[in-house]
Amino acid sequence: MPFLREIRVLKSAKRLLRAQQLYRTFSTRCDDPKGVVVGVYQKDGDKPIKSSEGGQLLDDDLGGSLMSLIRDRGMDGRPGKGLLFNGLDGEYSTVAVVGMGPADAGYNELEELDEGMENIRIAAGTGARALQVQGMVEVHVDGMDYPEQAAEGAALALWRYNINKLKKNRLVTPKLQMYGKGDNDAWVRGLFKAESQNLARRLSDTPANQMTPSIFAQATVDALCPCGVSVEVRSMDWIEDMSLNSFLMIAKGSCEPPLLLECTYCGTSPEDKSVLLLGQGLTFHSGGLCLKPKAGMHKYRGAMSGAALCVGVLRAAAALSLPMNITAVLPLCEHMPSGMAVKCGDVVTLLNGVTLGIKDVGKAPVVMMADPLLYAQANFKPKMVVSIGSVAKGVSYGLGGSATGLWSNSTYLAKQFRKAGSITGDRIWRMPLFRYFKQIVKKNTTYDMSNSGRGPASSCLAAAILHTLVPCLDWVHLDIRGTGMLTRVNPLPYLLRESMTGRPTRTVIQTLFQLACSQS
Repeated sequence: MPFLREIRVLKSAKRLLRAQQLYRTFSTRCDDPKGVVVGVYQKDGDKPIKSSEGGQLLDDDLGGSLMSLIRDRGMDGRPGKGLLFNGLDGEYSTVAVVGMGPADAGYNELEELDEGMENIRIAAGTGARALQVQGMVEVHVDGMDYPEQAAEGAALALWRYNINKLKKNRLVTPKLQMYGKGDNDAWVRGLFKAESQNLARRLSDTPANQMTPSIFAQATVDALCPCGVSVEVRSMDWIEDMSLNSFLMIAKGSCEPPLLLECTYCGTSPEDKSVLLLGQGLTFHSGGLCLKPKAGMHKYRGAMSGAALCVGVLRAAAALSLPMNITAVLPLCEHMPSGMAVKCGDVVTLLNGVTLGIKDVGKAPVVMMADPLLYAQANFKPKMVVSIGSVAKGVSYGLGGSATGLWSNSTYLAKQFRKAGSITGDRIWRMPLFRYFKQIVKKNTTYDMSNSGRGPASSCLAAAILHTLVPCLDWVHLDIRGTGMLTRVNPLPYLLRESMTGRPTRTVIQTLFQLACSQS
């Protein structure tokens, strides 16, 4: 009789450790560390439980024993729950059977989510992670009728940042392949998207002493140049020559010299206007003289998640050969307290002549992005601008980790982002860009604009400042403070608690894909 046990999404390191200990207990039963994940749909009334095509293929190979065992165990096919079989006949030493939810699941208008696709990500991620914990060095995943989403869920679930652990204590990342027949192009597309998000996760999760501006620049060159994306690294002397003073105001408190990266992907004619991505690159955000609370300050190593996301998007654009031009401008620096640090009440003159009062130095992101945003528009003359960063905590209070906040002066672009979020499972929610917020940041006695304004709507006020710097272009601002950094409350099942998420990399990629297709 094969060994059976129920599996669920493993959410914590303690559960992973217990699962590893369980694997050592039963490892003598696994001669070949090779596993497979197949799915079954949720039971519909009195009808017999139905498997995916891959599940039927595996059941045929096993002489019908797999479905018989599933029925004997009373599995109901709910998403994220399943059974693990060791010792079955055939080439796979371990088989994970995971619920895929209702067979007729589709777009849920109230949730703004394609639940059919999301259920597949959860199922594939649950099964792949369970096999990883079992010690499999090779994992085959059934396409489950949605190969792209299955690849995303599995690849995201298997990834983890463990480079600073002893090798003997690292959980091995198994080789991932699609099981059975299916749309291989869709599977590869899903892997490209997931690996791009994993790249953003790795950059964001690296400790700040191991991811300084110069190290980030080198990592960007290593990730993008082999894909055909050009990367220009601008030094501090160049930044001073270009008078990017708001950027320098934040950078000067640290001994680490600031850098600015200009990354260019050319997918069409070089004469065509590009999409401009501006990614916040605070490799550590201490708050400066307005020091952040010591409890949880370590998470601000992820204040460069906006820049990391842009690197992941460019990597995916090159891998998918998107027919469009994309330019990313990534200002990189640390924000630290010192005798050189920017002080509360300091005023800086931006490239457009507007004076910006730095009332609260803890709200540094919007200051360090201001001049690079003006420079990029003047230098690259893009057709649209997307600014991305973990800018203010207001969006976290409003949305938590459920969705990324979006501000835009274009209803069309806002709809495209929200549509993309419903497809990727990484949702976007549009926030207000009222004149009310602009009036708050502009009404000051001795300078033109304040970096903080007044009142609790910090994310809306930050977006209002950035909007004043984009006078005549379609513009979208994504505040990923609640999604792109640590998600401690109810994280997505195929991601990890207490780790950087890389969100919403796949949603930005999907949006650019939609825009490229609509243009062609």
